[in-house]
Amino acid sequence: MRILNRVYAVLGWAIVALGGLHMLSTFRLSASSPASRVWFFGSGIAMALVGALNLLHRSYGQLAPGLRVVCRSANVALTLFALVAGQITHSTIAEYILILGLLGGALLLSCLRSLHGADL
Repeated sequence: MRILNRVYAVLGWAIVALGGLHMLSTFRLSASSPASRVWFFGSGIAMALVGALNLLHRSYGQLAPGLRVVCRSANVALTLFALVAGQITHSTIAEYILILGLLGGALLLSCLRSLHGADL
C-alpha cells in the first residue's frame, strides 16, 4: 500500500500542476473572448483545487470522513466534466489518456479505504 500512497501523491501533485498550466495557458488564448478566458482560467482553478483535495485526502482521509466524501465527489465531478469537455472540444486520444489517467487514477485511489493516512 505504500507504493499506492506515493502514486496517489504523485497524481495529486500532477493534477495541481495541470491546473496551474491550464491557468497559465489562458494568457496565450488570443482568439477567444474575455468571458471564455475567464471560464478557462476558472477551470484551471477547479483542477488545482481538486488536486489539493486529493493531497489532503491522502494525508487526513481517515481522520476526516467529510473530506473523503467531498474528495470523492469532486473527483467524480471533474472526471465527468473532463469526459464531456473532451467530447465538445474534440480532444485527441493522447489528451484523453493524460487527463483521464490522472483524474481516473485519483478517483480510484481516493476510493481505497486502506490508503488514507497510512504509511506516510
